[in-house]
Amino acid sequence: MRYSLENPHAYVDANLVGFMNILEGCRHHGVQHLVYASSSSVYGANETMPFSVHDNVDHPLSLYAASKKANELMAHTYSHLYQLPTTGLRFFTVYGPWGRPDMALFIFTRKILAGEPIDVFNFGRHRRDFTYIDDIVEGVIRTLDQVATPNPAWTGGTPDSATSMAPYRLYNIGSNNPVELSRFIEIIEERVGKKAIKNLLPLQPGDVPATYADVNALMDDVGYKPSTPVEEGIARFVDWYRAFYQL
Repeated sequence: MRYSLENPHAYVDANLVGFMNILEGCRHHGVQHLVYASSSSVYGANETMPFSVHDNVDHPLSLYAASKKANELMAHTYSHLYQLPTTGLRFFTVYGPWGRPDMALFIFTRKILAGEPIDVFNFGRHRRDFTYIDDIVEGVIRTLDQVATPNPAWTGGTPDSATSMAPYRLYNIGSNNPVELSRFIEIIEERVGKKAIKNLLPLQPGDVPATYADVNALMDDVGYKPSTPVEEGIARFVDWYRAFYQL
């Protein structure tokens, strides 16, 4: 998301042009169900917690968030026009092994082990619904088998943003248990056995102070809820990190 502040055109190319190509590919090749990654960032300026897929999400705070909201709208159009079943999954702060090295958990672990200072935005008061990668994968696989269908109760008079008269669905995939960033860092410190040198900074433009997933729709329709505690997830990551980088 921070990268989108510096390179907005990259997100237009990937999330708008790229997603358009995926939709067209699905339309022309008879794909039975498109499941795609959206993001918790679409909730933007929303303050009602936990975030529900039934909430309005018309106030994104970054171009990245706007592009993910656009993906959901584009998917709905194809669901409506071509009866292509689509399901958007709003991921909440995914972490774990084999992730991107520019993400917070990688950066924090690397710098703490090296004795280098870490940048801690919002003075560590961020609250994030950290979701372990295995839980995300399990949610994606289960959702693939739950093909999106029209909602017979849907009406344009009181439109539900998570469903439609078209074969279209949206779900949150989050741990349903937000953790403060300062606590997240403490768990890393405990696992690596070393204290962090913290460079406390204010909230960054385009960032949100908290995320918290309401996963009731996912539980009702798919019968699944992420369950990995953040302590366990970070322990697995640190063990993998040390083995992979031979530290």
